[in-house]
Amino acid sequence: MNIKIRNASIEDLEGIAEIEASCFPEAEAAAWETLKKRIKTFSESFFLAELEGEIIGFINGCVTNSTAIYDELFSDVSKHNPKGNYQAVFGLDVLLKYRNRGIAGMLMNHMIEASKSAGRKGVILTCKQNLIPYYSKFGFENKGVSNSQHGGAIWYDMILEF
Repeated sequence: MNIKIRNASIEDLEGIAEIEASCFPEAEAAAWETLKKRIKTFSESFFLAELEGEIIGFINGCVTNSTAIYDELFSDVSKHNPKGNYQAVFGLDVLLKYRNRGIAGMLMNHMIEASKSAGRKGVILTCKQNLIPYYSKFGFENKGVSNSQHGGAIWYDMILEF
């Protein structure tokens, strides 16, 4: 597969919103308006995976000085600090029919490399317990149960320090 990774633009919003809705339960998925604000505010850390012109996945998140994600980061783009030390990952989404082909890994590695190039100290994310082993493969360390109540789920704080 010839996967192209590029920055998201506002023209990609419809496709991004459809993928987000297919990858997360409604209580956890970012709304169309939230995704729009994210693209406009931190497109430099909003990456798409494309195959033959079709968006098949994406990764996004703001930049912060926090070493853990807190719920306001998900919805309040004013919390984005372009000079912050840590790249947050809000979502790593891949369409179901393209999963288990390494696309999520390509997106994560791209985010990690972009974060290093930008001089960040690391990458942070929250995940559900079953995904801890997956993110550990990238070098993320489990910091335990998160304070995040996003979508009513139990989340775990993960950090990758450079």
